[in-house]
Amino acid sequence: MLAPGPVPMIRNRRLRRVVAAMAVIFGGIAMFLAPEFRPGALALFALGVVLEMVGIALERKH
Repeated sequence: MLAPGPVPMIRNRRLRRVVAAMAVIFGGIAMFLAPEFRPGALALFALGVVLEMVGIALERKH
């Protein structure tokens, strides 16, 4: 089991920016590809939103 506490962030700034950019891009693609009236669309859209938030959080970390 994982120890409680904050999750360590990526310390390498260039790698963190690349990962953040990829998360934002893949999140946008997932939200764009989510069909409007399909059962899995909400899950795919939610995945896109989560990826966008992860990318933004990684980019904002100093």
